[in-house]
Amino acid sequence: MSIHRRNNIRVTGRPSGRTVVLAHGFGCDQNMWRLVEPALARENRVVLFDYVGAGRSDLSAWQEERYSSLHGYARDVVEVCEELDLRDAVFVGHSVSAMAGVLAQAEAPERIGSLVMVCPSPCYIDDEGYRGGFTEQDIDELLESLESNYLGWSAAMAPVIMGNPDRPELGQELTNSFCATDPDIARVFARTTFLSDSRKDLEGVSVPTLILECEHDAIAPREVGAYVHSVIPGSELVTLAATGHCPQLSAPEATASAISAFVSGLGR
Repeated sequence: MSIHRRNNIRVTGRPSGRTVVLAHGFGCDQNMWRLVEPALARENRVVLFDYVGAGRSDLSAWQEERYSSLHGYARDVVEVCEELDLRDAVFVGHSVSAMAGVLAQAEAPERIGSLVMVCPSPCYIDDEGYRGGFTEQDIDELLESLESNYLGWSAAMAPVIMGNPDRPELGQELTNSFCATDPDIARVFARTTFLSDSRKDLEGVSVPTLILECEHDAIAPREVGAYVHSVIPGSELVTLAATGHCPQLSAPEATASAISAFVSGLGR
């Protein structure tokens, strides 16, 4: 099967520019980057794709065993990079994709030379000395609700995740994105996302890394951004004047500007 078709790969921007790979998070697809991509494409070659099971990917390629682990999503990233023969690309991962990017970079360091983590969380569950934002009971209840009534869960949770109650169209867009995902696939991805613990993986990151967080984020509180920044040597932490967990939609100009500044600073 063609990886291009399997992952619905799309390439835009300047062929001679640095390659920037944009990866979406849970319940979303590459369309979530549409407000950021044009600004990045002015100076860079931009690669967009859908994880298997999302968007316009080939759903027949989805396998529960593979995608029950973040390594399955990281493998998608590596195979997209191999398909396009990318070298020293900048990987931009939103939410759980930030951790998939960490795993992909470790697996194929020649393909990915730097990381941008947009609202990352290596672990959503509070632990001794670590605040992930949720108790274990919170996550159990979230998953139980999702599995018993996915459409109802989507309608209730998407506006909370998006934030920005004064802009209800943003919450509605995320709701629509969630609802367009096959419920069985979403249940597996949700468990993979909310039960993962990638804190040890962060300790191996040694490439240039930008961490983008929002001032207020119900899913990844600022303590998480501070933690990721403290663990990755030489990383840069930028707090966007934005609310919610999806700044590429709620604050696209600021998000694109921060990513562009980081990419420009990498040189050629």
